[in-house]
Amino acid sequence: MIHSASSSSSLPARNDTVAAAPTSPAAKPAGGPSDQIHIDKAAVLRSALQLVPEVRPEVVERARALAADPAYPSDAIIRKIGEAIVNSPDLSDDAS
Repeated sequence: MIHSASSSSSLPARNDTVAAAPTSPAAKPAGGPSDQIHIDKAAVLRSALQLVPEVRPEVVERARALAADPAYPSDAIIRKIGEAIVNSPDLSDDAS
């Protein structure tokens, strides 16, 4: 079951549920919950997303300030990122 990430919504909650039918008795886990989709929650999410501006001026201003700061990112951050890249597995070597 997919639940909303926030319990404090300004929109009214609805309880329309569509359950997916298993294709065979073996497809449903024993004693486990059945898969469900809440289409009404997707509509609520889409409506809430439309209320969020596409460009957030405060975020753009913070990005401009960071880009203008010659000390950002710090040497320590750059070093940690470099170490993470060097220590990460080479996915091109994957034989699958």
